Amino acid sequence: MTTQEVANQLVAYCKQGQFNEAINALYGDNIVSIEPDGAPMKEVRGLDAVKQKSEHFNSMVEEVHGMEISEPIVADTFFACTMKMDVTFKGAPRSSMEEVCLYKVENGKITQEEFFFTPQNPQG
Repeated sequence: MTTQEVANQLVAYCKQGQFNEAINALYGDNIVSIEPDGAPMKEVRGLDAVKQKSEHFNSMVEEVHGMEISEPIVADTFFACTMKMDVTFKGAPRSSMEEVCLYKVENGKITQEEFFFTPQNPQG
């Protein structure tokens, strides 16, 4: 798959809330996932670790009230999109999150993802 095809598929999965399906279909075995300083998991490596990170995030969420993802911007082997989430974390008030998501694609698979946002303390 081309970078554009991978980007389009990721956005389609995310619009449907199918994050685990996106990871299983589009991520490479040696994926590197990077979050900003202050996030619960700064950097994880490998497909299993990214799946665990996703499960950890999901375990903190009480309810997702809404989510938006932009269309991807593609250049070379990279693409970026923005994501906005309206969520209630367990034990915390409802909040909005907004981030820029940057991905690198090699051989038809996402090999790196990096998220840019201001971390919040989900426990209030």
